Amino acid sequence: MTTRILLADDHALVRRGLRLILDGEPDLRVVAEAGDGAEAVEKVAAGGVDLAILDIAMPRMTGLQAAREMTRRASDVRILMLSMYDNEQYFFEALKAGASGYVLKSVADQDLVAACRAAMRGEPFLYAGAISALIRDYLMRSRQNDRLPESILTPREEEIVKLIAEGNSSKEIAATLVISIKTVDRHRANILAKLGMRDRLDLTRYAIRAGLVEP
Repeated sequence: MTTRILLADDHALVRRGLRLILDGEPDLRVVAEAGDGAEAVEKVAAGGVDLAILDIAMPRMTGLQAAREMTRRASDVRILMLSMYDNEQYFFEALKAGASGYVLKSVADQDLVAACRAAMRGEPFLYAGAISALIRDYLMRSRQNDRLPESILTPREEEIVKLIAEGNSSKEIAATLVISIKTVDRHRANILAKLGMRDRLDLTRYAIRAGLVEP
């Protein structure tokens, strides 16, 4: 069986390099590419994809947002997250979003093929630093008898937080999402109230911690 792969990264050169690695394997084949998360979601929804490999940081919709949407729409598609960052917050957000594994771009030539095969076997793939983070988090939460919190923002609110953090005005956000400026302002007020925050700076810090934008 050949695994049909969607490759999503906003840099064409990165996609080309990863495609060379994957297409060089007899059981892996890249059948679609996307330059952002929204395009990746559309192509997965169209069918014919077994595994989506998503860069964490992409325009329009991040890899994390795309993973959440794919998990909601097509639970049979496996997901791997690809990142430049050895970042515990991104790693945990990726797991919560439904990803089977987290691969660092710096070692993609060594790890990506193994990660694809593990995902298709239904097994997780974690790099060494992620395993250490997972153990630390498990021990801490078991001591505190705690559970991972769910996101309190809706997907639309996350979109707006991302656009705010990227420096867009209410007018620009309204145009991007095809909604009114009043609706944007209402969402912004609701988001600030939910998160207990005051201004754009607070929202930008939140967006970085949640993996919606790059630090």
